[in-house]
Amino acid sequence: MAVASEDEQWRLERFKKYKPPVFSGLALDNALGFLEECHRILDTMCILGFSGVSFTAFQLRGAAYQWWRTFELDSPVEATSPTWTQFSDMFLREFVPQSLKDAWSAVFEHLRQGTMTVLEYVVHTYQIHENQTTNNPSNPQF
Repeated sequence: MAVASEDEQWRLERFKKYKPPVFSGLALDNALGFLEECHRILDTMCILGFSGVSFTAFQLRGAAYQWWRTFELDSPVEATSPTWTQFSDMFLREFVPQSLKDAWSAVFEHLRQGTMTVLEYVVHTYQIHENQTTNNPSNPQF
């Protein structure tokens, strides 16, 4: 584990002043809420890409921290740290129950825009775009 520079320590202290949530990995913990709140703070501080993963990992406790330590220990020494997107994908895969993912999928599949499903609306919008650019290629209105 690397020693943080003075700048990194100063940024961590600023991050902690926003009172970021902690996450332990217990069934009652809200994994998505935790990730969204950390993202909001890090984005507000303009350090998401620079310190986002390490500062969010700092907020992990218990089983969640053990999950992260296992990931770090299993990674080759020369491996780069994961990006925020990679970290959040791994985190959600690990801590969001499949039943909740299934429920989100079901909600998304039944979303509607007027009388159309979202998928039908997307297809319809692309068809309009295609018709407009085919009929008047010099003036696309999409």
